[in-house]
Formats: sequence, structure tokens, C-alpha cells
Amino acid sequence: MKKRLIQNLSANTLQLVINQLFGVLMFYVLSVNLSKDSFGLLNLALTVVFTAFNILSFGIDQTVVKKVANGDDARSVLSIYTFHVVFTGILFYGILLLGKLFFTGEVFLYKLILFIGAGKLMIFFSTPLKQVSGGMERFKLQAYMLVVSNIVRGSALVVLAVTHLLSINHILWVFIAGDTLELLCSVYLFKKYISISIKPRWNKTAYGLLVKQSLPQVGVVLITSALARFDWLFIGFMVSAIKLAEYSFAYKVFEISTLPLLAIAPLLIPRFTQLFKDESYTGDNLKLLIRTEMIIATFTGLLLNICWNPLIDQITGGKYGVVNSNTIFILSLCLPFIYLMNFFWTIYFVQNRLKMILQVFLVTFAVNVIGDLVLIPFFKNEGAAIAFLASCVVQAILFSSKNKLSELNGSLLILLKCTACALISGILAKFLFQTFWLALLTSVVFYFLALSLTRQIKIADYKNFRKILGK
Repeated sequence: MKKRLIQNLSANTLQLVINQLFGVLMFYVLSVNLSKDSFGLLNLALTVVFTAFNILSFGIDQTVVKKVANGDDARSVLSIYTFHVVFTGILFYGILLLGKLFFTGEVFLYKLILFIGAGKLMIFFSTPLKQVSGGMERFKLQAYMLVVSNIVRGSALVVLAVTHLLSINHILWVFIAGDTLELLCSVYLFKKYISISIKPRWNKTAYGLLVKQSLPQVGVVLITSALARFDWLFIGFMVSAIKLAEYSFAYKVFEISTLPLLAIAPLLIPRFTQLFKDESYTGDNLKLLIRTEMIIATFTGLLLNICWNPLIDQITGGKYGVVNSNTIFILSLCLPFIYLMNFFWTIYFVQNRLKMILQVFLVTFAVNVIGDLVLIPFFKNEGAAIAFLASCVVQAILFSSKNKLSELNGSLLILLKCTACALISGILAKFLFQTFWLALLTSVVFYFLALSLTRQIKIADYKNFRKILGK
């Protein structure tokens, strides 16, 4: 079990590193080669499309992982979910084609949405294969499926940039080609290594049951989809494409900084599903996992802020560094809250506490939307970041208050201690040294000294962590 867990973590981490590497490459090529206005509109189109397809999943994707991990018949689950994505995907794109009637004043934006939507439709069609693979803990296979599009798109965009052929039209065709190839490769790999037929099947009873089981999660999906990109949509439509270009750059780097969480999160659902099958399970050593995640999150935030201005302005020609320094600082404060939220969400999800999750997300969404409406008109990008931070704080507090495992009591205090260690270390390092490399090295040393003094790092942690992996 220990060996398999490490293999799964390694496979998932590898695909994330590859995807993030090529994602950064694409983002960098587009940000430095396109004007801020064009870059902002491209990100606005991507935001609209991603939000739409997240909503179309209806939360069934996570339910599928849970059902397969719990031992349900993978063939039946796959066929029903495949029917769902094919039906809803085609229906959505048909509606999108009619959107020309409503985008009369925004022809360029509509063109971007239409073409990007065609590519993401292919990705959407491949979702059941990836989710079933994840539920079966075939993370190596899932990793192969997930990296195709980004590798193709990233490589093609670099070639176009080097040959000075990068244009919006070429970018759109590259996106479609990469996404379509990912679908074809996913189908090929799934049929070869899992050997389950991929046939959409309409079964009123089975489909109704799947939707019913996912129903509480539908509200969560609707809210999280809007929550994740409401600020982008608000800035793009109500402020300007240029401000969205700046904010989206900072937010993209912030998303990249969550790479460790992205590596861990997919493993937690099947892992916790198996653990909580035993109703007497009390959550032994989960606090160590919380502490580990808080250390990773706050350390990432520390590095992000120390490195931001000198590195980002250098690689973007001064376009996105200093202008985003306040925004990235506020967003980095969200990191430990996001880790904590994901940890509690996973536990509550496998415990079927979906109604409670929905209630928490409703409150979180309200805080974020009200914050955006109030703060963005006055503080623009910084206002969006503050609203997002406020929603993360509220959600973390609410999730912590719903905890029934005694060992996880005090999780927020751990978060605050680790955050304080990172803040104090960064401030002292910048105060003592103006040279970037000296400030960076000093901040790291101060940070781990502070963690040791506050007993967030203990000698026994390594031994206890190995016990967790060995379960």
C-alpha cells in the first residue's frame, strides 16, 4: 500500500509538473507577445468557457471518482457519465453557436469564445475516462491523458513565437488541435490499458441515481465555478481588458504556486474514502498532515513574495511585476486557507456531508461576490484579491467549526502560526538585505528557525509521517 501510494503521488506530481511547466510556458509566450488588451480578452474568453464546462459537470466528476473507489461497477459508471458529457456538451455548444445573436457588439470576444469552446468541448468529452482512471487509482495512466494538450499547445506556441508567426488565429487553431489530440490519446490509452468499452448509455434509473447522488455537489460546483472566476468576469466586463490582463497574470502565477496541493488533492479522495469506511476511525495523525500542508503553503507564499518583483519584471519587460506586487501579496495570504479548505472539504465529501458543504459554499460565495461588487470599483485588482482572501478566511473558519475529529481541533491556530512565521521571516529578510539572493536565503533560514521555535516542525514528524504513508 505504501509503495502504491508513493507511485501514485509520483505519477500525479509528474503530470502536474509537466502541465504547469507547459502552462507557464504558454502563459508567458502569450503575455509577452500579445498586447495587454488582446491578452485580457483571451483570458476573458477562457474564463467564460472554463466556467461553463465546470458547471456542466454537475459535480458528477467527483462523485464518479468516489463511486469507482468505493467498488461500484466502473463500466456502468463510465457509460452513464459518458452519456452525460456528450449530451450536455453538444447541447451547450449548440447554444453557444446561437450566441452570435447576443454578441453583436463584441464580435472579437465571441470569436474567441466560440473557437476556445470547440477545443474545451474535446477536453470535456475526455473527462469520464480521466475520472474513472482516478477512481481506480490508475494515476500513471491518468497522467498520460492529462499532459497531451498542454505539451502540444505549449510547443506549438513557442515555435510560432520564435518564427514570428504568433497571431490570434494561429493561437486559436493551436488550442483546438491540442485539445482534440488529448481526447484521441485518452480514448486510445483507456481502451488499451483498462479495456472497458466506451459507450454512452442512457439508463433513466441509473442516470437519475447518479444525478441524485451528485445533486448536493451541483450547488457546490455552481458556486465554486462562479467563485473561482467571478472576479475575472467582473474585471473583464466592468473595468477593462488591460486590468484583467494584469490580474490574470498575477492570479495565474498564484495558481501555479498551488502545485503541491494539486499533487496531493486527487489522492486524498480515494485514500480518505478507504479510511472512513471504518466508522471507528478517529483521524490519527491527520493533524501532522495539516501541519505539513500549512508549512508547504506558507513557505510557497514566502518564496512568491521575495522573488516577485525582481524576477517577474525581468522576464516580462516590466509589464507585470511591480504593478502586481500588492495583488500577489494579498493572494499569497490565501494559500494556507486554500490548503486547509481542501483538506476539510475532502474529509466532509467522503463522509457524505454534502448539504453542509453546500451551505458553507453559499456563504463563501456571498462574501466573495459582495466583496467584488464593493471593492473592485474602488481598488480594482487589489479589491478583487481582498474579496477572494475574505471568502477564503470565512470558508476555512466555517469548515473548521464543522469538524467532528478531535485531532483536527486547533487547525486554524496551526495555520496562523505558520503564516506568522513566513510573514516575520520575509519582513526581516527584506529589512536586513537589499540584495535579492541574500534576502531570499535569509528568509528561508529565518522561516525554518521560526517553525522550530514554535514547534511546527518536530523531530518525531518524519517517523510519524512514514507511518501515515504505510497505512
